[in-house]
Amino acid sequence: MSTGIVLAIVIAAVVVVALVAVAAVNHRRRARLRDRFGPEYDRAVEETGSRRAAEQDLGARERRYQELDIKPLSSGTREQYAQRWKELQEEFVDAPEGAVHEADRLVTALMHERGYPTEEYEQRMRDLSVRHGRTLEHYRAAQEVHALSSSRSATTEQLREAMVHYRALFDDLLTDGEPTGSRRS
Repeated sequence: MSTGIVLAIVIAAVVVVALVAVAAVNHRRRARLRDRFGPEYDRAVEETGSRRAAEQDLGARERRYQELDIKPLSSGTREQYAQRWKELQEEFVDAPEGAVHEADRLVTALMHERGYPTEEYEQRMRDLSVRHGRTLEHYRAAQEVHALSSSRSATTEQLREAMVHYRALFDDLLTDGEPTGSRRS
């Protein structure tokens, strides 16, 4: 075999190995992002229209998250929030709309206490997606009912569902993603 043929075979083999390595790295990165962001990964792909653009966006979210001063709650603070949620559930019976509005305020206060910026809704969602991507759909659904209840257009069942949705993110924020047991409202 001539040197040229051997060289061509070696170059082709190196190219194939490099392509396989790049594909493996991309697959691992994609799997890591899917695992970390949960349903938010697919949402980002849908919003950007491209897997590559979504992965760049999610990477930017992770970098921003690293700059935030997210802190765990002390056990005493965690207990105070849990107690306040319990009181809210009891208030729901007599004043469902008021309880939903208070649930929104309580979840926002908990975000703030943990160190999440709470001023701008879209950025809040992006920041939360890094650590709490699996519960953001609950938060979005609760926010929709909250808006309906502001105009007194929400049914009691919708208000009840909003409390359940708020509770999902509340529990996730309260425990930093650790399991808490039942998630009843």
